[in-house]
Amino acid sequence: MAAFLLARHGETEWSRSGRHTGRTDIPLTADGRRRARALSKALGDRSFALVLTSPLRRAVETCEAAGLGPDALVRDGLCEWDYGDYDGLTSDQIHERRPGWSLWRDGCPNGEVAANVGTRADRVIAEVRAADGDAIAFGHGHMLRVLAARWLGLAPGDGRLLALGTGSLSELGYEHGTPVVVRWNLIPGPT
Repeated sequence: MAAFLLARHGETEWSRSGRHTGRTDIPLTADGRRRARALSKALGDRSFALVLTSPLRRAVETCEAAGLGPDALVRDGLCEWDYGDYDGLTSDQIHERRPGWSLWRDGCPNGEVAANVGTRADRVIAEVRAADGDAIAFGHGHMLRVLAARWLGLAPGDGRLLALGTGSLSELGYEHGTPVVVRWNLIPGPT
């Protein structure tokens, strides 16, 4: 059974400052581009039957810097969680408006709830499982956390248990036919 790698995009100005960055399409910082290039070294000569990327600029830039841009297929299903009215705000700013708020439990007004993101993740997983070999997806923190939860057969909201840094690489796979996390949240060294 094939491996499924998850690559979170490199740092952006908003991820550095803790702002929720859903559908706002912003570029990588210089450090984000450096980390994205480090993914190329971490991937080595590995080949993929399927390379997927979110259409958002920060994911596409990361995919290109990792050397897989020419092979990538853009999938809207890999877009980050739609934060609706909370896009661009920090968690502290949201808590000022709505004390006790949890993205995973409450979702976002005029945006998505965990179940919406889970439905998109399930479509990506079906495509990956139909591929003839290893796959990699370039995407976003919350979306990739939901994707991993769904890979494991967990509820979308269980992605809250899986922290994921910018410029990280994770691997999902199988052990004795059971979907597992093989490696999680590895940050490749500088290039």
